[in-house]
Amino acid sequence: MPCVFAPLLVALAEPAAAREPARQALPAAVHEALAQAGLPATAMAVHVQALDAERPHLSWRADEPMNPASLFKLVTTLAALELLGPTHTWQTPVWVTGPLRDGVLSGDVVIQGRGDPTLVPERQWLLLQRLRQWGVREIHGDIVLDRSAFSPQAQLADEFDGEPLRPYNTAADALLLSYRSIVYTFTPDPAAGVARVSAVPRLHGHSVQPTVALSDGACDDWRAALKATAADVRQMRFDGRYPSRCGERIWPLAWSDPPSYDSRTLQAAWTDLGGRLAGSVRDGAAPTVAPSFVVRSRPLGEVVRDINKYSNNVMAQQLFLTLGLQLRGQGTPEAAREVLREWLQATLGNHAATAVIDNGSGLSRRARLCVSHLTSLVQAGWRSGAMPQWLASLPRAGEDGTASRMNAGGARSYLKTGSLRDVTGVAGVVVTQDGRSYAVAAIVNHPQAHRGRGAIEALLRWLNQKRVDQNR
Repeated sequence: MPCVFAPLLVALAEPAAAREPARQALPAAVHEALAQAGLPATAMAVHVQALDAERPHLSWRADEPMNPASLFKLVTTLAALELLGPTHTWQTPVWVTGPLRDGVLSGDVVIQGRGDPTLVPERQWLLLQRLRQWGVREIHGDIVLDRSAFSPQAQLADEFDGEPLRPYNTAADALLLSYRSIVYTFTPDPAAGVARVSAVPRLHGHSVQPTVALSDGACDDWRAALKATAADVRQMRFDGRYPSRCGERIWPLAWSDPPSYDSRTLQAAWTDLGGRLAGSVRDGAAPTVAPSFVVRSRPLGEVVRDINKYSNNVMAQQLFLTLGLQLRGQGTPEAAREVLREWLQATLGNHAATAVIDNGSGLSRRARLCVSHLTSLVQAGWRSGAMPQWLASLPRAGEDGTASRMNAGGARSYLKTGSLRDVTGVAGVVVTQDGRSYAVAAIVNHPQAHRGRGAIEALLRWLNQKRVDQNR
């Protein structure tokens, strides 16, 4: 079934330029960039349409299903903004059970996860600080974690690419603390001949080598040069050296023993707040009575900025499962896919049936979208009541997020990027120098797709210059 569909914009007086037939061939500059990269034109799909027009400005293989990689986050985030609302927050209820006397709790503290993707160390500290304000100093029971809101994830953490220590491979969880990762920071101290190492969060029973010797080597594969013992749950050591030319760098790593992460981080944080835990941190069920207090996340309208600007796969997966939980009562991939499938149908029409929905992040080899799907999605986002939050979540080409190094030829471009081993692409809004706004989507699917970035930039420059020079 083709991906062409009925226009989604409101009826406006169509300018003369919009009545021109769509260009069906790639611009010469794009062809040249593809040739220089050794890529065939058939590896690329492009769709460009003015936001105030009913016909495309440029259409090249626009109906071909392509792997969109992280461009799929555009679907997840716009659907969530429209279905849940920009002010939606995640709630994490906490129960203080048993008698509390003189700061000593003779019972358990129960924390129920509801999918919050923002439980980073600062917010964990706030949660535990609420316990201290409640009057709890010592817990003579356990800290019980209820993570039943999401179904157990069938995938292994390294299923996608065999890299279990990459934070993006962290599995979704109803109670996801700090993405089950540690962020190491290396700060050179040339006078001492070392780089000083800090790690956040601190984990109970795990130590980090405080310094690593400096070297004069080039700052290329500095992570490998450190020779880190990342799989050792007792201590992180660095048997190599850190290149002083690197300056200060950070290195996020997923914890090598995910089942023990929550216990280690909560015990360490509670101790740092002056608390004591006599029991353990374990999984269990939350009480059926009202909670003692609730910790709320930032609004969804803010959270989607982190998801889209920095292409955060784990947060996107949390949001994906939240859609299933909130709208179907089940935090399962199947329920979430059903929600997105119905929303796409309502937003794009019957031709959305050609979309293949795998997960919410685009970290997938199976997901498929057409570039015409994406431009219509952009048009839908443009006219949506959630447009301000959604548009603000997209990286600005040449300025921030994953598009900070992109050359859009002077156009103001709000572009979500997508990349995998065999995928590179962009989709979003381009405002040319003459003030015209376009929905743009371009994807390259090829084993050497990363070489196609130059062709995508050539497309953006062509669009901007073409409008300025009026088809010169």
